[in-house]
Parts: sequence; structure tokens; C-alpha cells
Amino acid sequence: MDFSFSRIPIKWKLTIWSSVLLFLVFVGYNAVQYIFMEKWMIKKEELILQQTMREIINYSLEKELSFKETELADIRGFLERINEKNQLIRILDKEGHPIVVVSDDIQNKRLQSIPVSRFDHAKTDYVDGNLVLGSGPVTIFQFTGTVEILKNMQEFEQLSGALFQVMAIGCLGAVVISGVGGRLLARQLLKPLQSMNETIRNIKQKGLHERVQFHDNQDEIASLMNMFNKMMDQVERSFLQQRQFVEDASHELRTPLAIIEGHLALLRRWGKNDPAVLEESLQASIQELTRLKGLVQEMLALTRAEQEQGELNAVLPDPDRAIRQMIRNVGLLHPAIQFTADLDALSGLHLAVGEEHLEQILLILLDNAVKYSGESKRVEIRVAVWQETACIEIVDHGIGIPEQDLPFVMDRLYRVDKSRSRGQSGHGLGLSIAKRLIERYNGNLTIKSAWQQGTTVSFSLPVSLK
Repeated sequence: MDFSFSRIPIKWKLTIWSSVLLFLVFVGYNAVQYIFMEKWMIKKEELILQQTMREIINYSLEKELSFKETELADIRGFLERINEKNQLIRILDKEGHPIVVVSDDIQNKRLQSIPVSRFDHAKTDYVDGNLVLGSGPVTIFQFTGTVEILKNMQEFEQLSGALFQVMAIGCLGAVVISGVGGRLLARQLLKPLQSMNETIRNIKQKGLHERVQFHDNQDEIASLMNMFNKMMDQVERSFLQQRQFVEDASHELRTPLAIIEGHLALLRRWGKNDPAVLEESLQASIQELTRLKGLVQEMLALTRAEQEQGELNAVLPDPDRAIRQMIRNVGLLHPAIQFTADLDALSGLHLAVGEEHLEQILLILLDNAVKYSGESKRVEIRVAVWQETACIEIVDHGIGIPEQDLPFVMDRLYRVDKSRSRGQSGHGLGLSIAKRLIERYNGNLTIKSAWQQGTTVSFSLPVSLK
């Protein structure tokens, strides 16, 4: 079976990667430390050998030794005093024959000398297993020879081996610790995601009201969980609105259909032979069909407003002209209403909106203002421009909207209580359509109202820079 790393669960991916990372860091640190210590210890031994050779040469120069038989006893005594454990010191003549040899547990081997001509260039090197040979020239009067120091580095090698074993054991421990630590780290990091997964499972089983329980730690995961909860709030609200819309639409459709069905049944039984009943039933059926047609058209308009995007690069020059024309048109239909318009702020500006959509928005809002203007019969239209946004207000001084209904008036098919809507046509879709159209152009629609004091509907649209 083919192995694919991408198919491994994310918790094991986090465990593996964190373990590998911690292990590599530990191994890298120990490797650098081991190499540094090894080089430092070797360098230290080399410096000690060179310092010992300097002492021997300085002693020879100070005593002005000629390395004759009579001086060899004193030279040997000096060499024995400065000699260290596991070390051999010998002085060779120019032919390479040993004159004086002092040894501490090292066999006097015949080893090839390192050729040097100046003491500053004295060298040390491994010559045989753990043996390190250091040599330097000796020239005093007529004597020319070489000082050699042979050091057994076995203890150093043992120390280095022990250090390597400790580090190797530490690396093995690091593998275990990094694995456990990686598993705990992965578990801690995935705990919020597991909680989200459990919440999604509960949503599937128990309903949309379930939410993720989290603490706001101001990190990315907390932000994700907060966004998830907000998204679920919106989904639940949309679901409830959709269900309410279906119920309201069914109710709106059921009433005219029931009326039409009743009149048709009446005509089928005996009304078709009675001209008066026939005329009344046909008139009522046509009226209800007109109502159904209007409802369907408004639903289609709302669907288009929700699905379509705003017109690209839409620009309306002289928007004050278009608004005045719409006010005149509505005024012709309602001559009893007094319209007052203050549109000077829009003079010379361009709005980023399609003219047809602006007329549709104004028609909906002005029609509502006229319907609910009450006894005042007065509607005001005001405009204010702030930075790159134009705010248009439509104010009536009529019956207003009750406070408990105000948050829902822009929901689809929502209508205020019968005392406000009695005798008024409409299906409760106008404000929903206007809201969607305004939002398509990055605008905003707000409503302020008080019962029996009037209503102010404000909507903003961006000012075009063209």
C-alpha cells in the first residue's frame, strides 16, 4: 500500500514535525559543542607541548649546554622534573640519534621527526594511534639538534569517547522527550479545533443553536472560533428568516388563492347563471390575481436584488435632477401630499449608483412615506454630503413604527400590526428590496421612528469621483 504523508492526521503531522525540529536542534547544538570541546582540548595539549619545548630550549640556552656526557645527568634531572604523566621527552642530535630520553609509561619508539628550522614553526601531529609528537629545533653554539615530546592522548580519547556517549544518550533521550513534547503540543494546539469539530457534530444532531465554547486569548485560533460562532449566528438567523419567509409567503399566497377558489366554486355551483354574482366573483378574482401578480413580481425583484451585483462603474450625473423628477411623479399620484425637498448638497456631484435602481429605491421609500404620513400629509426629503458619501433622508410625520417592530421592518414579508397597515396595500417586501439594492452599491439603510411621531428613513450612497 502506498504511503502518503498528506494522508496522515494533522495531530501526527504536528507531532512528527515538532519532534524532528526539536531533535535536530538538540543534535546540532550537541554536535557543535562536541566539536568545539574536542578542538579546544587538542589545542590546549598542543600549547602545553610547545610550552614544554620552550622551557627546555630556554634552559639549554641559559645553561649554555653543549650536551656533553658530563652535562647529561643535569639535563636528565631537569627533563624528569618538567615531564608529565604519559609523556616522553627526548633530545636528538643532528643525525637523529637520541642523546637524552625521559619517559613516563611510554615506550621509547623510533619515530620520524618533524622537520623544523625555526621554533616559531614547531608542529604537533598524531604519529601513531593516540600518540602526539611535538618537535622543535635546538641550536646552541656548535650543537644542532631537535627536542621531541611524545604525548599519549589515551586519556583524552577516553574523555572524548565518554563525552560522545553522554551526548548520544542525550540525543536518544531527546528523541523520546521531543516525541512526547510534540504530542502534547499537537494535542494542545488541536484542542480548540477538536472543540469546533464536536460543536459541528452537535449542530448536525441537535440544531443550529449550538456554539463553540472558547476563551478569548487574542490569538488566531480564538479569532477563528469567534468568527465561527458569528457565522453560525448569521446562518441561524438566515435560516429562521428563510423559514419565516416561507411561512409568510405561504400565508400571503393562501389567502388570495382561497378567495379565488371560493368564488370559482360559487360560480360552478349556481353563480354562473346569476349575472350579479358572476360579476362580483369575476371582479374579486381579478383583484386577487392582481394581488398575486404583484406579490410574485416583488419576490422576483427581491431575488434579483439579492443575487445580482452592483453595476460596475455605475455613475449617475446630476442626481438631484433624478430625485426631483421622481418626487414630481409621486406627487402626481398623491396630490394631497406636500413634498418638501432640499437637494442643494447634491448639486454638481455624481453618485455611484444606477439611475434605474435609484428610482426604484426612491419609489419604495416615498410610497411608504405617503402611505403612513397620517393626517400630516407632509413628506420631507433632505440631503447631506460628508466626505465621499451622500446621505438622503425621507421624513414623514405620520403614525410611525412601534419600538418592538422597528428591528424587523426590513425583514422579508414583515408588516407591522394591523392598526398601522389596515387599508394599505403592500406585501412587506419593499424595504427588503430597497435594502438589498443600496447594499449592492456599498451603501447603508437605517430607519428611526417613534410611534405616532413619524419616521425618518436614511440611506447612504458613495459619491463618484468622476
